[in-house]
Amino acid sequence: MIESQQFDPDPFKQFTLWFADAEQAELPLHNAMTLATASRAGMPSARMVLLKEVDARGFVFYTNYQGRKARELKENPFASLVFYWQPLSRQVRVEGTVEMLASRESDRYFASRPRGHQLEAHVSAQSQVIKDRLFLEEQFKAFTEMVAGQDVPRPEHWGGYRLIPNTLEFWQEGEHRLHDRLRYRRHDNDPWVIERLAP
Repeated sequence: MIESQQFDPDPFKQFTLWFADAEQAELPLHNAMTLATASRAGMPSARMVLLKEVDARGFVFYTNYQGRKARELKENPFASLVFYWQPLSRQVRVEGTVEMLASRESDRYFASRPRGHQLEAHVSAQSQVIKDRLFLEEQFKAFTEMVAGQDVPRPEHWGGYRLIPNTLEFWQEGEHRLHDRLRYRRHDNDPWVIERLAP
């Protein structure tokens, strides 16, 4: 059983503790998270993305600005994340608003990516219908040859987002399905409120 006083008053510090546990357990892709977005009309969609940074400002991920998730975030800047670390019987849910990162932040991260990933960001028209796999491979080959021996600049259509949470829920599996659910909720300008939820 988890008591609320065992949790850090700061949800970002508490997340960092659980995230470190997942990393130390050598879970594959411990930074994988489900990102759920919705269109202006409220049609939802979800997909897996990778957490690249977290601090008191929020949770950072990167993507193509022309794909479906980016279109939906432009129409409706609210989103949620779910981390699920099954071997640890833990889950974290995060809800909030999303903003684009400053260009310099996206530039810095893009420069750190493997070259193949940089090349892919230029040639993939994410979420668009393409003729076949060969078309994609030919585009990749042609661009690779074009920039041979050069640094690959970040394309304008690729960069980062930060989800700024207003709620975070920490879930720990319990015996007889009496799970522990502790939710951090912003309350005006006051510190985070921690609430226990029924399983």
